[in-house]
Amino acid sequence: MGEATRRLAARRGQGPRDLRLNAREAWLQAHVTLGGDLEVGARAAAELAAQYAQPHRRYHTAEHLEAVVRDSAEIGADLGLPAREQALVTLAACAHDVVYDASPGHDERHSADWAVSWLETAGLGGSDVLRVEELVLTTLGHDAPAEDLAASALLDADLATLGAPDAAYDAFSANVRAEYAAVSDQDWAAGRSKVLARLLARDPLYRTALGRSRWEAAAKRNLARELGVLTREAPPSPDR
Repeated sequence: MGEATRRLAARRGQGPRDLRLNAREAWLQAHVTLGGDLEVGARAAAELAAQYAQPHRRYHTAEHLEAVVRDSAEIGADLGLPAREQALVTLAACAHDVVYDASPGHDERHSADWAVSWLETAGLGGSDVLRVEELVLTTLGHDAPAEDLAASALLDADLATLGAPDAAYDAFSANVRAEYAAVSDQDWAAGRSKVLARLLARDPLYRTALGRSRWEAAAKRNLARELGVLTREAPPSPDR
């Protein structure tokens, strides 16, 4: 524990560095804030890095992890989340896609299970572990009570890429399609169109003022553009 703490402290205050270090540092700092065992946290962080580096991932990679950790921290600060609440959001942001097999529902539940297992081993309090589990599971349906500010920070950060510039959004879309390579073009177009339509129907799409000001307009344009492409390119149904 002492050596891991010294390594974490030694990196504080340094200048620009590899962004991939940021999520690990945030994960470990959250353990410090919540009273968890830092050596256990470090072992979990190593497993996090290995999971997000799996070769079948194209979008749900360490880059996405870093973005969600960063954006959820910025939104949480804007919302005035207390330090302990922000630490819980950070842990959930790190764990939310740790299991990813392009299997909606399965992935979120197993990611939540992963978080519970490691955080219990690290000695976090039962209510904190339960809260992280709840936050991870909000990403399953991307829904939570309006007054749940911690969930709002996490969910808006997870959808931030929808409001990216056109080229970055197109790369995101292509990478998600690659993760579902086993799905036929027809099934992909049908399923993806439903997802896009549901997101477009949300008004507003983002739950927080910061999310709306940063990403809402661009996200709605991107979603409508991709839906239009899928609609035009959808292969005919076999029974036509």
